[in-house]
Amino acid sequence: MEQGRLENRMFLLLVGAATLAFIWLVLSFHNAILWAVVAAILFTPMQRALLKKWPGHANLAAAATLVTLIAVVIVPMIILGGLLLQEATALYGGIRSGQIDFAAYFYQVQSALPDWATQQLDRLGLTNIEAIRDRIGSGLAASFETLAAQALNIGQQAFSFFVSLGVMLYLTFFLLRDGPYLSALVVDAIPLHSAQRRALAQKFIAVVRATIKGNMIVAIVQGGLGGLIFWGLGIGGAVLWGVSMAFFSLLPAVGTGLVWVPVAIYLFATGAMVKAGILVFCGLFVIGMVDNVLRPILVGRDTRMPDYVVLISTLGGLQLFGLSGFVIGPVIAALFLAVWEIFIALRRPGAAPDQPALAGKMGVE
Repeated sequence: MEQGRLENRMFLLLVGAATLAFIWLVLSFHNAILWAVVAAILFTPMQRALLKKWPGHANLAAAATLVTLIAVVIVPMIILGGLLLQEATALYGGIRSGQIDFAAYFYQVQSALPDWATQQLDRLGLTNIEAIRDRIGSGLAASFETLAAQALNIGQQAFSFFVSLGVMLYLTFFLLRDGPYLSALVVDAIPLHSAQRRALAQKFIAVVRATIKGNMIVAIVQGGLGGLIFWGLGIGGAVLWGVSMAFFSLLPAVGTGLVWVPVAIYLFATGAMVKAGILVFCGLFVIGMVDNVLRPILVGRDTRMPDYVVLISTLGGLQLFGLSGFVIGPVIAALFLAVWEIFIALRRPGAAPDQPALAGKMGVE
């Protein structure tokens, strides 16, 4: 008996050591692996649909799905990144040459404000134009110098990016093709009861799909509409503004307003009343309605997480993990809620460890 226990413990130690060694081995490609898993989860429905049309041709279905992924996601993102880099470079050049002077813009707005608003700014110490110019100038200079330093290594960065992209696409193909088999292996390896494993697996897949399908779609739509509106109004840097609105759309209620409201105020202050009115109308009833209509449908229905949990977990994930935290943060939060729902369900009087109703309580069909 003791010999058997010792062998079991040694085997578990071997499993743990081998797992940690493998994680350490592939750690440098963790972003590529993460986004490959995300892409496979999102495009699995398409893979299944193609398999129904082409039964027995899993390789062909996976290849067609991967080509679609490249066409609708990868290529547009590369094009958008190039346009964004061009506009950021032009903005940096304008600031360096003095053509773009944020302090002068602030002075225009200040001069158009009523007396009571000017007094409030004076109380806050925001009427010292030279001090504001120095603060803005030093902050922007430091930021753009950092970006410029990164741009000098563009060749190395591009090589690293395309290597990671190649690894991600390569893994995505096999995850699409062998997804059901691999997911079954992972679920079976989790040392929990079957209902608990099924609930956690379904919750993980649901939150990844909802986070990307919901938040990303909302961000893309709001950023795209915002960029088009800015371009139509003749406001420079439309791509930069659109990308900014896409990022700020993660903040509920006030997200994109952090971008278009100051621009609308500047337009009002400089006498461009028609443009300002159009921007306010589109900001409230076009860009804003996208968030109010799409987000509850695409996000709330799948994750069943409160907005404040999604917000805090997303911001925390972005701070800790960078862009990948956009997925990692909400996934950790969802798994946290899922585990505690299971724990609370099992603590109820008369609950069985492998309770069939557990999956239903977890929102798993």
